[in-house]
Amino acid sequence: MAKKIVILGGGVIGLATAWGCVKDGHDVTVIDRRKQLRDGCSFGNAGMLVPSHFIPLAAPGMIRLGLKWMWSRESPFAIRPRLSFDLISWLWKFRQASTQKQVDLNSPLLRDLNLAGRQAFLELEHEIPDGFELVKRGLVMLCATHEGLEEEVEVAELANELGVPATVMNPGELADLDPGIRMGVLGGVHFPLDCHLSPNRMMSSLEKHLEQQGVNFCWETSCDQFRSERGRALSRVNAVATSQGDIAGDEFVICGGAWSNLMAGQLGMNLPLQAGKGYSLTLDQPRQLPNVCSILKEARVAVTPMGSTLRFGGTMEIVGHDESISTSRLRGIVRSIPDYFPDFEESDFVGCNPWVGLRPCSPDGLPYVGRSQKHENLLIATGHGMMGISLSMITGKLIADAIEQRASGIDGLDRISPSRYA
Repeated sequence: MAKKIVILGGGVIGLATAWGCVKDGHDVTVIDRRKQLRDGCSFGNAGMLVPSHFIPLAAPGMIRLGLKWMWSRESPFAIRPRLSFDLISWLWKFRQASTQKQVDLNSPLLRDLNLAGRQAFLELEHEIPDGFELVKRGLVMLCATHEGLEEEVEVAELANELGVPATVMNPGELADLDPGIRMGVLGGVHFPLDCHLSPNRMMSSLEKHLEQQGVNFCWETSCDQFRSERGRALSRVNAVATSQGDIAGDEFVICGGAWSNLMAGQLGMNLPLQAGKGYSLTLDQPRQLPNVCSILKEARVAVTPMGSTLRFGGTMEIVGHDESISTSRLRGIVRSIPDYFPDFEESDFVGCNPWVGLRPCSPDGLPYVGRSQKHENLLIATGHGMMGISLSMITGKLIADAIEQRASGIDGLDRISPSRYA
């Protein structure tokens, strides 16, 4: 039976959710506060599908590393100290999640989600063949130091144990993998199942196909409050009050990115979430254009070829909903690149317009996907951190499955429940 689905948020998670619901024959409305031609977190990111990223952000050593980097204005990670109960609570939960036991528990789930996400993109590639180019050449973790290479070799061993193929490569083997690109590295690890794409092209195409399927988009529309009523066991959302009037529905899905916790808070839900600011710089005419996307291990910088352009993205700043641009963080990204690709120079980036976006980060490094335990017709899809693109299509499927009460076939989904911190 067709339902009226109201999706709050038109980023990649919102569009993927709309796609999953439309395929089930539902009537879908997407509401977003930004303009249709927008530049939110989904657009300027690295565009990577990453089965290789099975270790959550909350892992042993991250707190120590964060404290070390905290005092550098150019470091890839920073937390701006501020008097905020939400931040203090999030950091405490992050500390509790940063144990080897939690990593061992959550890594197989992240592996399964990312592999299912990759398969969902392969299906989407056939469903909208003219929509985007999914490049399936893998990803390389490039290491410039012995310490970094040793750490990545350990990750490769664990990856192979988990069924995620990984090959340790020396500089000569890396040169054979991507000939014509000069690298100043000691070695790296190739993850052949990883892929990359252009987020802007993918989302624009998906949006166009959704419009053709009858999805109603409400751009530049704020979600002011929810109209709900108390039932016998659970409350029920009847409508959302927006700047364009009330919009009623049968099911409501919060896909508001870094602002999702504010929406959920209106309904009395505790959704620990911090905005993690990231930056990217895209060269239209790069000196060299790799065939394989990569991550610069020590610098935490992602490098993605997108058509004839080359994107460099990085940093994780926990700074609240501040979208201002830090020239120091950008300088840190630019200065790190010649250490790995010596033919590039800092001057290549003069006049290059930076992009900034806020990623929704949960304290345990897992997304929030599923039904609310307080409202019978409210679902949540957010908290994907740096894996928004990678997990977008599987998230849309999981939400559609929840609406249809279908089994997903993925074990451990209780660990991504939106109510796990209730």
